[in-house]
Parts: sequence; structure tokens; C-alpha cells
Amino acid sequence: MSFLQPAIDADLRDQGYGATRARDLFELALGYGLILAVIWTPNPPQRILYWITFAIVIVVTLLRRESLKTLGLGKDGFLRSLWVVGAALILALMAVAVAWRLHTLHRHFGRISLDFHFSGYVIWALLQQFLLQDYFLLRLLRLVRNRWLAVALAAAIFSIAHLPNPVLVILTLTWGAMACVLFLRYRNLYTLGIAHAILGICVAITVPNHIQRHMRVGIGYLHYHAPTHPWHRPQN
Repeated sequence: MSFLQPAIDADLRDQGYGATRARDLFELALGYGLILAVIWTPNPPQRILYWITFAIVIVVTLLRRESLKTLGLGKDGFLRSLWVVGAALILALMAVAVAWRLHTLHRHFGRISLDFHFSGYVIWALLQQFLLQDYFLLRLLRLVRNRWLAVALAAAIFSIAHLPNPVLVILTLTWGAMACVLFLRYRNLYTLGIAHAILGICVAITVPNHIQRHMRVGIGYLHYHAPTHPWHRPQN
């Protein structure tokens, strides 16, 4: 219990323990409803809805007037949590070695260079961690007042958003719970975002595309068509 208790107590002090349940419930429903709508809306409306959702989430977060420390966007906990990045890198290297032996290692979808794709994916991973921890977890902590239940609910919300991709549903449920615990312990999103990006790229290049369908979720997963270009073939 002592592992998370200091972070929880600080969280309740920093964010305002008397925040109304109605406001938290409304913001949770609004944010998650918009996210699911984006996931299950086809293009081109999906792009428009994406930016609308992004703007609403940012505005709702700013209206809370939470500090950078509370949101995990400060420098606190960065050095102490760097081991998370190292652990993710070791795990990814092990997975790459196994995939190489099983002949499932392949290039990422498309011709985009790895360094460019990785830098972009770090930003996307950081955004996902922001949604998971700052938008959902912090509100769930105020609603249920039980850190383990809040972590479980946040992980479940994160995982359900990756339906119907079976690979990502399982992996995001596991990572979602671990990331929430680490966030409450170190209160730093940067290391979680980097670790998330490492693990995500690892899954993308080690699990065959016909299984994980290029990491797609929602309507994109259902409409996926396997590429036929030679640079998408498995590399031994």
C-alpha cells in the first residue's frame, strides 16, 4: 500500500479533493465518447472529429488548472523513472531476437524512415499516456477514491478503446495498468511516453501485419487490407 499512497495523497491535495462527481462523470463520458466516435468514424469525417476531440480534451484539461507536476509534465521523477525506458528497450530487444528466430521480423508499414517514424510515434505515445493518466486516471481517482480500482478502470478504458484488435486489447490492458501504477509512483509522462513508443514499435515490427493489422483499431482494423508491396514482406 505504501508504494502508491504518497502519490495518491499528493494527487488529492493538488487537484482539489472537493471536485464534484457530476463534473468528473461528465468529462469522462464526454472525452471517452468522443474518442470512441473518432475510432469508429470513417474518413474523411474522422480527421475532422479527431481535431475537434483533441481541442475539447485540451480545453477541459486547461479549465482544471492543474499544475505541470500534477499532470506529470514537469521534470520531477524523470531521472528516477528512466529505468522504465531501459526495461522497455531490453524487452523490445528480446522480442526482436525471438521474432528474428521465428522469421516474423519485418519492416514497418510504408517507406517512412525509422527515425522519423519513431519520433512521430513518441509524440503519439505521449498523447495516449496523457489521455490515460491525466484525463481518465486523475478523474477516476476522485470518483472511486480507491487507487487500485481507479487503475483497473483506467486500464480497462484504455484497452476497450483498442477493440477489435485482439493483440492490442491484451497488450494495452497490461501496459495500461502498469503505466498507471508507474505514473502514480513517479508522476512523469515523458518516460512513459518513450517506453510506450519503444514497445509499440516493437509490436509493429515483430507481430505479423496480418495478425495486428498494422496496429489499427476500430473501423480501421475492420477495413484493413494486407499490403502486397515487396518492402512489406517479412525480413529474415
